Amino acid sequence: MRILPDAQRMTRRRAAAWLAAALMLSAAVPSRAAEPVVLRVGDQKGGNRSLLEISGYGKDLPYTIVWSEFPAAAPILEALNAGALDVGYTGDLSLLTAYAAGAPIKAVGGTRSDPRSQAILVRQDSPIRSAADLAGKRLAGTRGGWGQFLIDATLEKAGIRLEDATFAALNPVDAKVALVAGSVDAWAVWEPYVSFATLKDKARVIADGAGLTPTITFVVASDSAIATKRAAVQDLLDRLNKARLWSLDHLPAYAKSTAALTRLPEDVLLAAYAAQRTSPIGIDDGVVAEVQEASDRATRYGILGKRLDVSQAVDRSFTAAASN
Repeated sequence: MRILPDAQRMTRRRAAAWLAAALMLSAAVPSRAAEPVVLRVGDQKGGNRSLLEISGYGKDLPYTIVWSEFPAAAPILEALNAGALDVGYTGDLSLLTAYAAGAPIKAVGGTRSDPRSQAILVRQDSPIRSAADLAGKRLAGTRGGWGQFLIDATLEKAGIRLEDATFAALNPVDAKVALVAGSVDAWAVWEPYVSFATLKDKARVIADGAGLTPTITFVVASDSAIATKRAAVQDLLDRLNKARLWSLDHLPAYAKSTAALTRLPEDVLLAAYAAQRTSPIGIDDGVVAEVQEASDRATRYGILGKRLDVSQAVDRSFTAAASN
């Protein structure tokens, strides 16, 4: 038997130790890769989380969802832009406003509601009877989103110059107070605010979004999540689509569940859900063309600072994957 010098034995001993360490490290890599994916999802009270739970499609997830609740879509977009969220949702024009500002996000799916569920409201005792009476009036709505767009589109349709009415940029809560107090003449908003105002405050609808707005709510993901958590984003989107279809056949149960979470009256929510008939959509050529037309109008109104290519703000691959 050959006897090795001490130094040579030490070298081989080290090499064996290094090899063992390398094998242990390589064995640990698949284990880390198999760790559950965590999706950070932005939501609003009574939103997608409650929809998944009441429908049953939130069970047995192959990943973990960390939910964060926000008071509105705008802070969800801010969190997506800051990298604090992977997925959220927002109205079509709010998405474009954030995308135009450089937010690293894409729409990956969405829903469509009846455009009549966006409306311009006045008080019961208001002398305003139609859109033609809005000239010279003070009109409240959200800046850069559905409220401002519906006001501008309604004025244009009525042949009223935008500068011949005053726009008051107010969030829905403040706008409701302002309308009731009489400090604004009309309020552009969406469901369930429309149903609450008409059922509880006896407000009147004098115009709606029919023929003017797509009324699309997009599911939005960060570019980073699309690149690194695609399977989880796809699965969540598929579950949300199934849950939304479930809700259409179970509106009373859906309204009752959401009422318990939000403290909104059940009859208001049921009326809102019935008016919206919110259905899942895929992002295809038709949707892109429709939102492009709305985007171009928003640019003309000054809501968007420059013309956007809507096709660059969406990722159609999730729709394609869902159809396979």
